[in-house]
Formats: sequence, structure tokens, C-alpha cells
Amino acid sequence: MSFRPIPVALGASAAALLIGLSACGGGDGGISGTGVMRLSLTDAPACGYDQVNITVEKVRVHQSTEAEDDEGGWSDVVLTPPLRVDLLTLTNGVLEELGQTALPAGRYTQMRLVLARNGGATPLANSVVPTGGSERPLTTPSAQQSGLKLNVDMEVQPDQLADYVIDFDACKSVVRAGNSGLYLLKPVVSVIPLLSDAGQRVSGHVDPAIALPTTTVSVQQGGVPVRATAPLPDGRFELYPVPAGNYELVISAAGRVTAVMTGVPVQTTAATTVNQASFAFLPPTSAGTTVNGSVSPATATVRALQTLTGGPTVETFWAPVDADTGAFQVTLPQGAPVRTAYVANATTAYTFTADAAVAGLYTLEAALDAAVLTQAIDTATPPADDIEFIFP
Repeated sequence: MSFRPIPVALGASAAALLIGLSACGGGDGGISGTGVMRLSLTDAPACGYDQVNITVEKVRVHQSTEAEDDEGGWSDVVLTPPLRVDLLTLTNGVLEELGQTALPAGRYTQMRLVLARNGGATPLANSVVPTGGSERPLTTPSAQQSGLKLNVDMEVQPDQLADYVIDFDACKSVVRAGNSGLYLLKPVVSVIPLLSDAGQRVSGHVDPAIALPTTTVSVQQGGVPVRATAPLPDGRFELYPVPAGNYELVISAAGRVTAVMTGVPVQTTAATTVNQASFAFLPPTSAGTTVNGSVSPATATVRALQTLTGGPTVETFWAPVDADTGAFQVTLPQGAPVRTAYVANATTAYTFTADAAVAGLYTLEAALDAAVLTQAIDTATPPADDIEFIFP
């Protein structure tokens, strides 16, 4: 595999990064020799923030998912100097390259993303800027110790390049702790293999009327978003990198019903364009019903799902959970979601059909590790009391 430049314009600090490797023993998973691992960083949209800044000191990888941070066998990729990046600049296919380095060939199943500490000369190494507010520290206790732990499946072959993107979902990762003024990092991170510059892309346009930071465009499988972004001000969006496969394209916008396009293919050899600017997507308007609730413990997550007639099920909205109280609030469209099927090289506007049978019907899902609790919601007869999810 040849070395390929990542197709983004890197800042001067990123372009000048020097990566050092300290490999502290460890097996090779039955593969001998040395390969190259290259890492980049990207982000999904953030809810209610103008900036989400993190400072990356190093990335660690290990061939055991159970390895503790003080055990042998870690390979450390150290960034010198540490890289401070605003995650919200890394949407619509933009990647920030962390660098590349040689390491023993084999299968790596654990990654630790180690962030710098807030304090001393860098009190805002990790920070957020709430929309309309001032910069505040972002508390990252686990990252300051052993790093953000990620279970991964990364194969490094001898004499080849293993290219991976760390997808940091800022919207789902930053939570506010009650009225304390504190912002906490509860990381929602995935690692996606980058196989091609030509493919693994889904692009298109939404109408400029909904080209807002509160609008989310995502590709999903089985109700799980794989990549998501907010559209650019002109309505253009690009989802990259996306693993090869077939997806639902889901558009969620405030004051609009959810729009779903089924059967969107993603290939490694060519990009997928779902529409042109002249046929931009604009879901119908809809009144909304606000649902309030709480989860215990507050480390649980909450999202809203909607199942279309005959399938699929899609995630429509994510409900931020207060880190102190466990409180959440989500506003759900009362109108019928609309759907259409992907057509390759479409030369006319898509016709979206309203799924009236499921109008206003949702499932709220709370998750804590592998445990899941659900509550059916009908916006025509919303619950009189707050919903409570209590995990044993």
C-alpha cells in the first residue's frame, strides 16, 4: 500500500508535527515485521457550542483489550508538541492528521487517547465555548490519567500502511453539570478504517433554510449513526470517512419532520452523491412536543428512535443528559416522517412520501453500558409526568 496524503489543508502546527514512537514490548499476533499506522481526527456536529477544544498529547495502542495502562506491551505515539484542535472545525469530511509511525505488525484491540491537563501554563488546554458564552474549561479526568479507552480492531500488516480516523462526537461527548458551570467530557468516540481517498464519502445538499448548526445529517445502520455532520452554510454536506456498505441517510432539523433516504450505497472506489444543490432536501415543517425526563445514574445516555412502516428504525434525536441531575429534554416532531429511496445519478428532485402511520410515534431509549431501557412516546398524547429511567 502506498503512502497517501490526506486530502485536507492542515494547519501549520499539524503540518509540523513530529511523531515519536516508544514500543514497550508486546506480541505481534502471529505477524512478524513492521508496518505503519497513520491516525487522523474528525468530528460530528456539536450541540450548543461554538468551540470544543481538546489537546492531544499521545495515542497509545495495545494488542489486548484488557491491558492496564501500567502494563507492558504498549506502543506510544507521542505528539511533540501536543496538538490543540477545535473539534468543530473537523466536520464535513475535514480531517486533522495526527501523524504516522512505524510499529510492530499485528492486531491492536485497545487504544488510549491521552489529553493534556488543564492547569499551569495551559488552563484551557481542553475547553468549550457555549453558543453566545465565554470559554470554559472542559473537565477530562480519565483522559488526564490513563487516557480515553477505546476498543478497536486495527490490523497492521508488515510493510503496509494502516490508516485510521478517530471520530470524536463532540455533541454526544460534552455534558453540562447542572448549574455548577462545569462542563464534563463523557467521550463518544469510534475508530474508522480509511481505505480510500476516492470513496467512503456521501455528499449532497440540504436547503439553505435548514443549513444550521442544529441540523444533523447522518448515515445510519440499524438505528445507529455511523457518521454525522452539520451542513455548511450553503447547505452542502459531506460524510467522510464512511465504511463501505448500505445506509439510511437521515436529516433531523428543528421544526421539521425527519427525512430518510434508504439504500444509500458507500464504496471504497467512488464517492456517493445523493443530490445536487438544485434539488436540495427540505423536510416539511412540523410542530413539536417536548418530553422531559431523567436517568439514574446520570452517566446513561438517551436518544429518540422512530420506526418507519416496514422499517428501518432510525435515530432522530439525541437528548443531552445533565451530568449532575440526570435530567434530559428532547423535542419530537408531531408530523409524519418522510422517506424516499436512493437513485444513482438522479437528474430530478426526489419525491419524499409521508409515512402517516407512524406520525408522532417514537421510542425513547436510555442506555448504560449493555443495559437498555425504553419508553414508547406518542406526541398526540404525551406523558403527563416526566419520564424516569432507573437502572438497577
